[in-house]
Amino acid sequence: MAGEKDLTTLLRGLSPVLHEGQYVFASVSDRSTIDRTLTIGEFREREGTTVIVERSVADRLGLPYDYVAAWITLEVHSALAAVGLTAAVAGKLAEHSISCNVVAGYYHDHIFVNWIDRDSALRALTNLAREGI
Repeated sequence: MAGEKDLTTLLRGLSPVLHEGQYVFASVSDRSTIDRTLTIGEFREREGTTVIVERSVADRLGLPYDYVAAWITLEVHSALAAVGLTAAVAGKLAEHSISCNVVAGYYHDHIFVNWIDRDSALRALTNLAREGI
């Protein structure tokens, strides 16, 4: 099933959901050292593989990190070819001085924000859905 491309429809249907827990980004040189069932996401880069894991997992495995995040999923089924959703979300969060890291999945976009900004970010995204463009 194809995702939504219309920006107005996407924004109205954002339905942001805050996940329980704290999440971190860490880099590993050998992906085989991480049980793949523990990763939320991963991306291979020249310097190593970035993994997104729960903070408790990183602590247990001794993975270094310097950013503790909250994970918000936008429940709207966005098309990977949709234009403007990431910009609208990042722009709204920037208005509130909230940084974000966006990960696009096949069905949904996932926003990682600083842990201390989680409630403000959720409110801002909820308001964005109400306001639209």
